Amino acid sequence: MEILEQFLAKNGLVLAFLFMGVALFLANWFSKKVVFNKIPGVAIAIFAALVLAYFGGNKGVASYPAFTGLAILGGSMFRDFTIVSTAMGVHFSELRATGLAGVLSLLIGVTITFFIGGSIGYAMGYTDAVSFTTIGAGACTYIVGPITGAAIGASSELIAISIAAGVMKTVFVTIITPIVAKRMSLDNPTTAMIFGGMIGTTSGVAAGLAATDPKLVPYGAMTSTFYTGVGVLLCPSVFYLLVLAVLG
Repeated sequence: MEILEQFLAKNGLVLAFLFMGVALFLANWFSKKVVFNKIPGVAIAIFAALVLAYFGGNKGVASYPAFTGLAILGGSMFRDFTIVSTAMGVHFSELRATGLAGVLSLLIGVTITFFIGGSIGYAMGYTDAVSFTTIGAGACTYIVGPITGAAIGASSELIAISIAAGVMKTVFVTIITPIVAKRMSLDNPTTAMIFGGMIGTTSGVAAGLAATDPKLVPYGAMTSTFYTGVGVLLCPSVFYLLVLAVLG
């Protein structure tokens, strides 16, 4: 057992890739055979990961020595790498064709999501400007939330709530995208970019579009990545000052 533990510790990242491969295989099998593709396999995998994280330690499943590689695989380096790599499939002629609609989708998407998320937090009793802003930013994405919270001095509790709000949004977008895609004419690069700009949450948009049409993933991921950047710029500055002026 000691030799096995040393082997797993030295090859943690390899084991993490193997673990994720098996998890995605089982999730896709469950999606196909049990729920008949009504729920994307990626959404099932995300939900299962959240359940496993609940039963893990302060680092989720990565708290166990055999799964320490998951902390690296799930860290910011691989996250940013996967986001950037999606740009490899983009045709810039399609990006230019989006034009003003793409820019407006970003601004409208961030603004609406921020104030809806903050209003829900306000209704739940988080009525000060810092709380409203942090929760609203988390509703944009689970990346914007903690960055905004840290910038304006939010407590760890508020930052945790903002992350939870972003994760719930990601899961919801992942599940609902393939269901409503036809009604939204989400079948071409232009609408995929506008969708990504309106919704944000790169993980949810990419997973939802992958279940709809994998060719659309790079376009939706591109604008949803810009969405994160716009959210990081606006939420702790313009939006916070606006909320502070209203709530005091």
